Amino acid sequence: MAPLTTGSDEKTHQALLDELDIYPIPKPFRNPHWKAAQRRNKNVKQIIADATRKEASVMATQNNSGVSTPVLTGGAVTPINASHRAPNIAQAAQSLSTLVLEKNSRAAMGSALANGPAATYTNIESAPSFHPSSQRRYCDITGLPAPYTDPKTRLRYHNKEVFGSIRTMPSNITEGFLAARGAHTVLK
Repeated sequence: MAPLTTGSDEKTHQALLDELDIYPIPKPFRNPHWKAAQRRNKNVKQIIADATRKEASVMATQNNSGVSTPVLTGGAVTPINASHRAPNIAQAAQSLSTLVLEKNSRAAMGSALANGPAATYTNIESAPSFHPSSQRRYCDITGLPAPYTDPKTRLRYHNKEVFGSIRTMPSNITEGFLAARGAHTVLK
């Protein structure tokens, strides 16, 4: 191609524009090797069936783990039989294996049952948590959840109306509220 000069004509300009034009070059939006995923969406029936299957496998694992909560009646472990229908052999075998596993775990723990039940995933009879994050704070005046603490009196309060009443209280009343909560400081 000849360089453009002031004396070049219209045909030279048009030839240069046609050479530099990128419009006719194919520009695919997607990679030509791209393929759609071979995944299909599940309907509600399939989702429920999967959830039921998963729950059944978790229950079977828990029942065979040997750490289920025994029902104590006078020192003896008895299975719960709420229905008075004919016993199912599979259920009876499963409850028997659970009882054997519980007895073996109790024997392994020794005198741990004398001190109280052991905390397991299925046993709800465990001590409450004393971790500070699990302790809920309540208003000393109203009993509602208390997000605030008065720095002067150290009383917990729910909102600004309660705060106003705390600031107008005499010191012996505020000390009584602190003593009721167990946060009273006695100086000797």
